[in-house]
Parts: sequence; structure tokens; C-alpha cells
Amino acid sequence: MLSSWIRWLAFGIGALLILGGFAAASAGGSDVAAGVEVIVLGAAFMIAAVLQHSRYRSDSAELKHEEPGPGGGEEGLLEPRFLPTNEVFVDPSSRRRMRVFVDPRTGERRYRAEG
Repeated sequence: MLSSWIRWLAFGIGALLILGGFAAASAGGSDVAAGVEVIVLGAAFMIAAVLQHSRYRSDSAELKHEEPGPGGGEEGLLEPRFLPTNEVFVDPSSRRRMRVFVDPRTGERRYRAEG
């Protein structure tokens, strides 16, 4: 997951791009098309900053703004409904070995770093 300051930076850059796009578009002439392109780019930055979240974290952990655990997964105690699976993989960004846990009733998954 991106750290919060990087997300705020991306959001701020997006806002500046939108303001610059409006300024260019309001100048008229051939700058209108370029201004619209910059506005769309700024909006994409802002949307990406808001919607970005880690691959290996539950929605509840994201909503609580909990810090990611080793390998980007979750820390702390898992609820007893989550059972370990045989699914193990190496996260390409952190190089940590991750184990998948699943709630057999709902299919909800959790990821934990091993070792």
C-alpha cells in the first residue's frame, strides 16, 4: 500500500492539474483541448489516490486505516472462522512468503506473511 503522504501528494498533484487545465481551457483557442486533457489527467490522479489499496488486505483493515503487516498482509489475531489453505506464494514486491486463509462459509480471504 502506498504510504499516506504519497497518496496525499498524488491527490494534490491531481488537484493542481485540474486547476491548470481549467486555466488553460479558459484561455480559449487551441488551449481548450489541451486543458481538457490535463483536467482528465488530474481527475485520474485524484481517483487513483482515493481508490488505491493494498492487494493483501481486507476491506475492513483498509477502512480502519490499519498499518499493513509484513509482506503487505494483515497482522494480529485472525478470527477462528479463517482456516489456513495450502495456497502459499511469494509476494513479488516484498519477496515475503504469504499464506492464504479462507472463511469456508463466505469465501472471504486473508493473507499473512510466513517466517
